[in-house]
Amino acid sequence: MASDHFLIPRNLTNVLRQVSYTGIIALGMTFVIIAGGIDLSVGSMVALVGVLVIMLLNYLGDGWMAVTVSIAASMAMGAAFGAVNGLLTTKGKITAFVATLATMSIFRSLTLYISDAGEMVSQNSHYPDIGGGYWLGIPIPVWLFIGLAFLGHLILRHTAFGRHVCAVGSNPKVATYSAINVQRVYFLTFVIVGFTVGLSAVMLSSRLNSVSPGDAGLFYELDAIAAVVIGGTSLSGGKGTLWGTVIGAIILGIINNMLNLMGVSPYLQGTVKGLVILIAVLMQFKRDR
Repeated sequence: MASDHFLIPRNLTNVLRQVSYTGIIALGMTFVIIAGGIDLSVGSMVALVGVLVIMLLNYLGDGWMAVTVSIAASMAMGAAFGAVNGLLTTKGKITAFVATLATMSIFRSLTLYISDAGEMVSQNSHYPDIGGGYWLGIPIPVWLFIGLAFLGHLILRHTAFGRHVCAVGSNPKVATYSAINVQRVYFLTFVIVGFTVGLSAVMLSSRLNSVSPGDAGLFYELDAIAAVVIGGTSLSGGKGTLWGTVIGAIILGIINNMLNLMGVSPYLQGTVKGLVILIAVLMQFKRDR
């Protein structure tokens, strides 16, 4: 019965749309993890950027110009917040886990403070067309997810920067001896994931036409990391693919959707995700031994 409902085109479209929100972030997370880092703040960052974008949108008023400026601002803010994480890890010499754990709390706290813990609603009549729109029958967020996957693949596999990311994750000392600016590469990976967070925040907030500061982006870091790991990227760094992350995100989306269709309690779904991550990591360890 659940499988019958799953194959309905409307449900498949919904799965792809839901996958795209965390999948976009997972693409950026892939760069960070391949470089040997991790970012736990992306969920809180989604909420903070989403709130700030809607505030800016409402300040600028109606019209497409306001939407365009707000989208650009969202990408810039995401990249800036990612840069904060990058500076904490490179200049501050704080491990990525600790630094982003701290900013996860800071970003969520700022979100609640700025919004006064109340839902932020967009007054722009065009904004919902971004996250809720379609092109050729496919949701715009899905097109963005696919486009970013192609772009990310080209960067990772066919540019010097991509090769440097893999080199830094494999062995930072050897990368340094090879005249690679390890700190710069590591810093830029956090900027990249921040940029993808900015785009995801736009897609999510425009789809809902609002942002709930306490719930927006909740557990997105878990979903993004899970997609990356399921896709075959090594948590120890040095190797991974963007297309693997795309497949991982889709697998995770299918699992979530099937659990919903089977009536599994939402309180247990986190347990399933955690088990999936554990299995994926154990398989990696077994493969690498």
